[in-house]
Amino acid sequence: MKIARYRIGSGPVRLGRVDGARVTEISGVARIGASLKEILPRLGELRDQIAGAAGDTHALSDVTLLAPVDEPQKYLGIGMNYKEHAEEARQAGIPIPTSQLWFNKQVSCIVGPHADVEKPIVSDALDYEIELAVVIGRRCRHVGAADARSVIAGYMVANDVSVRDWLQKRSPTFTLGKSFDTHGPLGPWLTTDDEVANPLDLGMRLTVNGEVRQDFRTNDMIYDIYEQIAYLSTVMTLMPGDILATGTPAGIGAPTGSFLRVGDVVRAEIEGLGAIENTIVAEPAV
Repeated sequence: MKIARYRIGSGPVRLGRVDGARVTEISGVARIGASLKEILPRLGELRDQIAGAAGDTHALSDVTLLAPVDEPQKYLGIGMNYKEHAEEARQAGIPIPTSQLWFNKQVSCIVGPHADVEKPIVSDALDYEIELAVVIGRRCRHVGAADARSVIAGYMVANDVSVRDWLQKRSPTFTLGKSFDTHGPLGPWLTTDDEVANPLDLGMRLTVNGEVRQDFRTNDMIYDIYEQIAYLSTVMTLMPGDILATGTPAGIGAPTGSFLRVGDVVRAEIEGLGAIENTIVAEPAV
């Protein structure tokens, strides 16, 4: 299934099942409200109800899609987790990590799949990173890699927008450079795990104004998504709705100085999951 959060005009937030170019409201189904996070642990038992829901139907072009997961507790990203990307970072003088390198993206950065992304007043080094986002479906701790898929609710497309001069020079932990407002576009909907045959081998492509910048498959990861879940859950309890951005392939703007400018349109697409598209706008003056 593909489940979206959306609104029509200035109306209330709704949940809907996406079928092709249309979305059917499921918020009226018994025990389903407007929160995707709340129903994640019950997706299995609600599957038939969601699949059979016959609520109001709208063209996707007539609704505003929102970030699929409402109020996630955590948004975590892993650095330099694709082989060729790690190599391009090494050539830029950044050592390749010898273990998984995790950082926080503050959840306040999250916006919808077609929302504007602000170019900060304080930086001219705004960069893009297409990533496969994994959404945790149930509370879990100490999950082995062999069992990790059982705790995944589904997948989204992410653009881990990054402010490069705030990643190390001003914030050695990466957190600030990854957490500017609007720098977490996600979507376009949650594609449930059962719809994805092999998340470890999906095509992913990012374009800027139609020019291909990143074009890889998720099979280039150094640590796959199951190893990531095992590593993180050793440290912390993962909760329904937690988001893991699982790394970006080579082709980011930093090595060539090809940073984003106001007016640029960035499109990130992953095989079977859909696409998000965001326009770069100037951060409003204070």
